[in-house]
Amino acid sequence: MKGATIGQPRALSLRAGRKFSRASGRTARGTCAAANGTNGTNGANGNGAGQAWDKISLDELDAWKNDGPPTPLLDTVNYPVHIKNFNASQLKQLCKELRADLIHTVAKTGGHLGSSLGVVELSVALHYVFNTPDDKIIWDVGHQAYIHKILTGRRDKMSTIRQSGGLSGFTKRAESPHDAFGAGHSSTSISAALGMAVGRDRKNRNNSCIAVIGDGAITGGMAYEAMNHAGFLDSNMIVVLNDNQQVSLPTQYNGKNQEPVGALSGTLARLQSNRQLRELREIAKGVTKQLPESIQTATSKIDEYARGMISGSGSTLFEELGFYYIGPIDGHNLQDLVDVLTEIRTTETVGPVLLHIVTEKGRGYLPAESASDKMHGVTKYDTLTGQQAKASAGPMSYTNYFADSLTAEAKRDSRVVGVHAAMGGGTGMNRFENVFPDRVYDVGIAEQHAVTFAAGLACEGLIPMCAIYSTFLQRGYDQVVHDVSLQNLPVRFAMDRAGLVGADGATHCGAFDTTYMASLPNMVVMAPSNEAELIHMVATSIAIDDRPSCFRFPRGNGIGMDLAAEGITDDLKGTPLEVGKGVIRREGKDVALIGYGNSVGECMKAAAMLEDAGLSATVMDARFCKPLDTEMIRRLAKEHPAVITVE
Repeated sequence: MKGATIGQPRALSLRAGRKFSRASGRTARGTCAAANGTNGTNGANGNGAGQAWDKISLDELDAWKNDGPPTPLLDTVNYPVHIKNFNASQLKQLCKELRADLIHTVAKTGGHLGSSLGVVELSVALHYVFNTPDDKIIWDVGHQAYIHKILTGRRDKMSTIRQSGGLSGFTKRAESPHDAFGAGHSSTSISAALGMAVGRDRKNRNNSCIAVIGDGAITGGMAYEAMNHAGFLDSNMIVVLNDNQQVSLPTQYNGKNQEPVGALSGTLARLQSNRQLRELREIAKGVTKQLPESIQTATSKIDEYARGMISGSGSTLFEELGFYYIGPIDGHNLQDLVDVLTEIRTTETVGPVLLHIVTEKGRGYLPAESASDKMHGVTKYDTLTGQQAKASAGPMSYTNYFADSLTAEAKRDSRVVGVHAAMGGGTGMNRFENVFPDRVYDVGIAEQHAVTFAAGLACEGLIPMCAIYSTFLQRGYDQVVHDVSLQNLPVRFAMDRAGLVGADGATHCGAFDTTYMASLPNMVVMAPSNEAELIHMVATSIAIDDRPSCFRFPRGNGIGMDLAAEGITDDLKGTPLEVGKGVIRREGKDVALIGYGNSVGECMKAAAMLEDAGLSATVMDARFCKPLDTEMIRRLAKEHPAVITVE
């Protein structure tokens, strides 16, 4: 279906007037831009009078909240090949059914909703124009790929997503040949797509390689490294920049109308609001209205070339990296997406192309559109209201204990500051920010920068707490080694989501930090066995001012400790522990169990079982794996016939 179009053919030529190439000295930009809000995306096409094809109304939600939405067209689609002959009305109907099916399915499983709702039209357009798995579509992060999964033979398994033995919540090569590259972490798609494009060229093939990356993920330095290399290699590839104007979401939101993080958001905003372009569009529209109707149709996208006549600075960022920039266009205008993607695919080009689309996260589902986080990551919810299931009352999460104890430390020392990499919600830093809004630094999706930035803060005598998920700190490991440990700078690392994380799967597993942090010189490495220990370890790390330190804690809630009995104040201020000293939680004589972190609780359970079997066990809470309490361990080895370590 090379060169497929929907409905009546619509004239679009990136070659009109200027060759679509990257010749030196180029002054014009080939641009396809559709004005937001004026694209005709609302209407009754294929959906009955008065119903919008790109939105699900409250009446519709109410009608199928029990039995699910009717999906007669989607029921005929098992793979992308089945949509190739759909007309414009059918493709719009397909988008409507996909959106409804997604809302209904994720309501029962939980998962990433808002991001997938925002790319329904893009997903359909990509699979309509391109031919996967021959053409390679690489979804950055992969959390927005639910529609892609439905269209590529996995609809019947969507009820298993993010569950043991079920579908991954991200793209996964072992799951489908249509998943060209596995994901979970951000900013990798352009590098992977470029590698595939070079591999294609070396094999003399002509398939397309498309990276779909969000305005959050593109803030990651790796994305720019890849674009710089792509411009140098001049290989044919396509980057679709999905700009939903929430640069560091999913996790910067804090319930406030906070500006997106980073200078890039300003660049993208300027691209979307070019006054000269808007004025020129109006002139162009006036000219075309005076032409015969047939010519009006053929020049319906004349405004899409307007930016090529304007020497604006917005797209220079991408063009200086060697990309042919097109956009911005409305990412919910299905016809324009198909036209532009078709033209990009069929035009004889040399070099990489960046298509900038503007989308709305949570599109078409009112509860998601209205939510501050756009219902990015959700638990099970009521489809009519979007109300998510709440966990039963009990202890707070470890994340909240960490945030509140850090806040208590900051109240007592004005030098305490927080650093996170676009993960304010997940790391608890938003709670800290609510009290100290000027003492939190969100660096965007840039873990390398976060670590070295914190090192710079430490050089100036501040007390930086760098809160990064265990799995994401891997991305800044060289900086931890080179910029922190070797210089012996007192940066504190709070590694949330340590250990297995369940639904997020292998890409988010925090299983490696104990090894990679304990192997470093000067680093103090701790792990709490409960929420009280976590609070004390926050205090300990703040008190350590002559070397770097870190502590890991799991996802989930505390175990219900009596905090006052553990010497913790009402505002969760802890007491620094003696560095390198463990504690005995239970005395016995037959066997010694040495636990570290969350596994201490399992050791206590095992000791109780052994007692029922007539054996007495000693349980040691190591607290520190570096420096290790070698004195206590040697004593246990001498006093017990067997010693078992549990990590």
